[in-house]
Amino acid sequence: MGFVIVPIVIVLVIISSCLKIVPQSQAYVIERLGAYVGTWTVGIHFKLPIFDRISKKVLLKEQTLDFAPQSVITRDNVTMKIDSIIFFQITDPKLYTYGVENPISAIENLTATTLRNVIGSLELDQTLTSRDVINTQMREILDTATDPWGIKVKKVEIKNIIPPTAIQDAMEKQMKAERERREAILKAEGEKQSTILVAEGKKSEAILEAEAEKAAAILRAEAKKEATIREAEGQAQAILAVQNANAEGIKLIKEAGADDKVIQIKSLEAFTKAANGQATKIIIPSEIQGLAGTLAALKETVK
Repeated sequence: MGFVIVPIVIVLVIISSCLKIVPQSQAYVIERLGAYVGTWTVGIHFKLPIFDRISKKVLLKEQTLDFAPQSVITRDNVTMKIDSIIFFQITDPKLYTYGVENPISAIENLTATTLRNVIGSLELDQTLTSRDVINTQMREILDTATDPWGIKVKKVEIKNIIPPTAIQDAMEKQMKAERERREAILKAEGEKQSTILVAEGKKSEAILEAEAEKAAAILRAEAKKEATIREAEGQAQAILAVQNANAEGIKLIKEAGADDKVIQIKSLEAFTKAANGQATKIIIPSEIQGLAGTLAALKETVK
């Protein structure tokens, strides 16, 4: 019985060793007798004992490579240090396995040379202000170069740009001068706005005073006009009252049997009272004028 169990156990061990489960986001490169036969993706697989072997386990997730700062020289001969990060993903496990001896080392060396070439075509100011341009150029160059290795470069990011100490001091002085200039401009703008606001306030105050004076003058004129009108109306009413009284008196005299001469004399007296010494010209009817002449002649005869 024991002789039967031992072979069965050996067979089970061999079979279990030949069963392989590939996890998610991984791929296995398989060789048979030293030659590539296929790539296993996620799931369970069986390999031939002795003949088949797993050549390489490849991670299909997006990965990053953080490189140490590299010394580079700009077009205007300024030496600085730049460090970068590469985001890449393996798209073809076969090419990644057989395309290059050490893919990570190859990417690192390729990134260093590409960075030197890109920075060497830029001046210092362009290098400090053109990170997006540098990132784009490096990504395109690296992606093209690593495509035969089964690698897709997704993104390249410049982390730090470290210029020489003398350049940093000059940049700090420039930044300080720029901040002082902006502060002076803001202060001048503030004073300008304050002056404008004060002038506008004075202008508004003067306009309000002028409008108030105008309104007061209008009110005074209206009051004077009203007083003049009322005074004229009063004088007119007084004259009308005198005329009515004289007319009434004449009427009574006439009713009492007085002749026309007496009536004309009363009319003349009425006109004299109506003038009240203020009129410069009085129009007197012809009948009254004749009577006035007769009275004057009588006065001369009496004398």
